[in-house]
Amino acid sequence: MEKLFDNTEVAFSLKSDSELERAYFLFKLIKSEPLVKIGTAVTKFALKSSLPVEGLIRSTVFDHFCGGVNEQDCMPIIKKMYTKKVHSVLDYSVEGKEEEAQFDSVLEKTLSIINFVGEKNAMPFAVFKPTGFGRFELYRKKSEQSELTEEETKEWARVVDRYEKVAKACYDKDECLLVDAEESWMQKAADDLLESLMEKYNKNKVIIFSTLQLYRHDRLDYLKGLHKRAKEKGFKIGMKLVRGAYMEKERERAQQKKYKDPICASKAETDKNFNDVLRYMFDNIEDMSIFCGTHNEESSYLLMDLIDHSDYEKKDSRLWFGQLYGMSDNISYNLADSGFNVAKYLPFGPVKDVMPYLIRRAEENTSVAGQTNRELDLISTERKRRKI
Repeated sequence: MEKLFDNTEVAFSLKSDSELERAYFLFKLIKSEPLVKIGTAVTKFALKSSLPVEGLIRSTVFDHFCGGVNEQDCMPIIKKMYTKKVHSVLDYSVEGKEEEAQFDSVLEKTLSIINFVGEKNAMPFAVFKPTGFGRFELYRKKSEQSELTEEETKEWARVVDRYEKVAKACYDKDECLLVDAEESWMQKAADDLLESLMEKYNKNKVIIFSTLQLYRHDRLDYLKGLHKRAKEKGFKIGMKLVRGAYMEKERERAQQKKYKDPICASKAETDKNFNDVLRYMFDNIEDMSIFCGTHNEESSYLLMDLIDHSDYEKKDSRLWFGQLYGMSDNISYNLADSGFNVAKYLPFGPVKDVMPYLIRRAEENTSVAGQTNRELDLISTERKRRKI
């Protein structure tokens, strides 16, 4: 088992030689922080100035990390991955919107995705981000229990209504719903709202999944408290486990506002926190469902090992592994090949609107040098194997 993720033939079985070369080129670029900064600045300027660069973006970074500009555009990739037993999570990755009309538009898009995925076995989950349904500042005020104005109270009611519509649509279609996590100072409002939806819709099985960002040192205690309430009220918990994506921003704000840094002191502590939560959830799997969203090989091996040494089937519907499209194919395809439940987050949307997501992906990969080096090593191994 320990060498499973080194199998590049399985990992890149769907990639043509030219796609493999493109991946090698992109990760070489991402490895260089100055190039990422320059590329980001140039791309933002070009798009803002309406320069004709969308074709270039589409044929390089967009096509590597995204499925297409709309749902139908993603179907060839979804079908292709499903031939290798890898499922898709269609993720409408348009970020940074702040107006009611745009929140309603994301709601309609999410509902249309739920209808779309309901017809396809390859897509067992729908997903959205909290700030896709409401203003960041409104979540912050709710999280900090600040008094809302009359207009903000009505605005929050509309946010709650959007969550409810999506949750009910998933419940009616027996689809699962993943809701991403964002910055800690707005997250409590989303957590509370999702807990109320779990209480309503997760009575017999898990439909609603929240997200635990496990670079936060308080999340295991939060989960234990939620577990206690769930047992008292008779509902099940769904959680996507991730390490987290806002570390620098979290630390800067904690320093500026002079409160305790919510982030684990080191990567080793984050890794331990992730694995401790994974074990806790697995030990209580009768009350929970796990979506293990990680590119970390050790955490993936841990869950594999827990499953292999238990009475649970690899295909148990409460146990899922997940990675992002365009990354960690060595984990995704080897897990699926070994019989585990695997899903890839497949971002999509208009090229211009998805650029904030793509820029964040590039910056995160640059800051996690080990991940980028691992991708390059694996691609290099496969290039040698194919004699490219």
